Amino acid sequence: MTTSSLLIRPPTPDDYMAWKPLWDGYNAFYQREGPTALPDEITQVTWQRFFDAYEPVHALVAERDGQLVGLTHYLFHRSTTRIEPNCYLQDLFTLPSERGRGVGRQLVEGVYAHVKRVGAHRVYWQTHTTNIAGRALYDKVATHDGFIVYGTFV
Repeated sequence: MTTSSLLIRPPTPDDYMAWKPLWDGYNAFYQREGPTALPDEITQVTWQRFFDAYEPVHALVAERDGQLVGLTHYLFHRSTTRIEPNCYLQDLFTLPSERGRGVGRQLVEGVYAHVKRVGAHRVYWQTHTTNIAGRALYDKVATHDGFIVYGTFV
């Protein structure tokens, strides 16, 4: 999928060095940096999962003029309310210089296209209430379901 010089595509193993700064930027946005950074092992396993056919975890990257400018990670999972899998869009990030240029929308639409190809129908995600820029996009490409997310580590 391309728009002007923007290409939305799955990553290749050679993309790691260009993907990693985007991943770091995404994590920094959610205060996972410095002393609260994810362990490198998580980053390495996450990257490897994109290339393992047995993993339900997928990725797309946005490339403009040979440079990666955005990423999205998503996964498929079973549900008790559907026969076909649901898709959880877990991560979405674009370089600050690319925001407002359609990169995030194209990445979301790339996920939608993959979901349709595999016969699934539902894509959902969550974001922090303070992510005003992200929510402005999400309000255009999806419907807020009204759910509040709870979680804990056990």
